[in-house]
Amino acid sequence: MRVFGIIGYPLGHSWSAKFFAEKFQREGIHDAVYKMFPLRSIEDFPKLVEAEPHLIGLNVTIPYKEKVIKYLDKLEGAAAENKAVNVIRFNRSGSRLKLTGYNTDVAGFEQSLLDEGITLAQKALVLGTGGASKAVTWVLKKHGCDYLMVSRKPAGENTIGYYELTEKIIKERTLIINATPLGMLPDTDTYPPIPYQWLGQGHVLFDLVYNPPETLFLKKGKEKGCKTVNGNGMLISQATKAWEIWNR
Repeated sequence: MRVFGIIGYPLGHSWSAKFFAEKFQREGIHDAVYKMFPLRSIEDFPKLVEAEPHLIGLNVTIPYKEKVIKYLDKLEGAAAENKAVNVIRFNRSGSRLKLTGYNTDVAGFEQSLLDEGITLAQKALVLGTGGASKAVTWVLKKHGCDYLMVSRKPAGENTIGYYELTEKIIKERTLIINATPLGMLPDTDTYPPIPYQWLGQGHVLFDLVYNPPETLFLKKGKEKGCKTVNGNGMLISQATKAWEIWNR
């Protein structure tokens, strides 16, 4: 039996197990199982690999998209450039195991933008500076989109604090992307602390969170007449790409 799964902590919000279980049933895939592996510490990763000799592939979610890299043999594509991994492929050749990291969040985010008809000619705000934001900024750079990052603890180039957001910044940056876990189950009463009073019909709010389908971030945007998009389309696209990678 081929084993696939997801690592992260906590995993109560994860949709992946349901997605792949339904995929296996729908497509008559009987030699595969998808498991949840909630690791309290990334230091437990080697124990997991040893305990699951039939592992073929893993998804990686919060908070390990960057921390897992030290256990991998190689990074491919966007993962090598932005140093964030959400997919691991296990290549077993005899007694030799090689782990390769990929980033399908990039493909998922880009496809979701295309599907929603969102133009990157507009200026953007990226909320958060963690592993998820790296996929977002990779796509924005690729399309020449002018973006500014926002963090609770701003550091580095092109990054400001939430407290620095002004009416001018909000009104000129009409694409706002939440790349933080704020609003995700079970913490559905949380949301990014941006000045929502300056949002309007010209804004697009994109939330990488998919569970719940409508976060407070999106609700607040909708109240101001913004176009809102959740992370479900991105999730489906990145999961489909992950399956392709695992089955090469």
